[in-house]
Amino acid sequence: MSEGQKFQFGTIGALSLSVVSSVSIVICNKALISTLGFTFATTLTSWHLLVTFCSLHMALWIKLFEHKPFDARAVMGFGILNGISIGLLNLSLGFNSVGFYQMTKLAIIPCTVLLETLFFRKVFSRSIQFSLVILLVGVGIATVTDLQLNVLGSILSLLAIVTTCVAQIMTNTIQKKFKVSSTQLLYQSCPYQAMTLFIIGPFLDWLLTNQNVFAFNYNPQVLFFIVLSCLISVSVNFSTFLVIGKTSAVTYQVLGHLKTSLVLTFGYVLLHDPFNWHNILGILIAVIGMVLYSYYCTLESQQKASEASAQLSQVKEVESEPLINVDSGAGLLGDAVKAPAWNSNKDLEA
Repeated sequence: MSEGQKFQFGTIGALSLSVVSSVSIVICNKALISTLGFTFATTLTSWHLLVTFCSLHMALWIKLFEHKPFDARAVMGFGILNGISIGLLNLSLGFNSVGFYQMTKLAIIPCTVLLETLFFRKVFSRSIQFSLVILLVGVGIATVTDLQLNVLGSILSLLAIVTTCVAQIMTNTIQKKFKVSSTQLLYQSCPYQAMTLFIIGPFLDWLLTNQNVFAFNYNPQVLFFIVLSCLISVSVNFSTFLVIGKTSAVTYQVLGHLKTSLVLTFGYVLLHDPFNWHNILGILIAVIGMVLYSYYCTLESQQKASEASAQLSQVKEVESEPLINVDSGAGLLGDAVKAPAWNSNKDLEA
């Protein structure tokens, strides 16, 4: 099997793992929060990260992956920023309607595209842009039902959008810059994320629910679902870093909105949530947008590979020709090697 085929299978596996684990944990958490009354989402997330870190520590102990230390300040800043973004998203949900919260999540894609275009000079083709618009329209139709605006909620949503975009772009950037795997980055950043959420979690949960997480009645059924949620979260957190590392922050956001549509579908089928023709139409449009996005990414990736192969063959021809000036060959090779890394669209490798 060629390297390209291995990469494609690895990417497909990461995307599939992300979808299955994310849908599973949403269903589990919905039962925990809606049915059993455990509404402390931020504190629960801190437990998720703590269990993930312990699991990765055990995996490191039995040598399933290699620990690779790098810039401690980058890891700390990245971990704290990730924790803050999760807290802000929960606050946004608490102070806004569900519809406005979904709009907040939708805004992450164009914001990520804007930041990567402005600061990293990434280029997104018109075909990719068109497919993203279709996806956004579909998810918007399926999820947005009650837009209600308030000043505090709007500010919290704006902060959540910015911190989430920066954190997801940093995930991809750090992995490429320091040449660390998704597992190595997750292992090192987990303690900072867990610590951040463990400190601010009980306060945020009290602010949103007016209840004390430490005074809750933890009966066996509640404990079972908490443990199950924490175990599934290991797969969710790992697959998140794996997907962003193999693709990009934009691809992860696109996948996230496909998962939103799937959650709505499973909620209707398994949990009998209210459903109407807006939801059905929106899910269908979102799936069409996702299919188009994948198709255009694959097509442009093949075109890019063909161009790179043609350029490489030209360089080899120049090197094999003894009468060609050495400086000319060096110049061609230099152009191939020194191409700015941020001009390549990482989405096209998805």
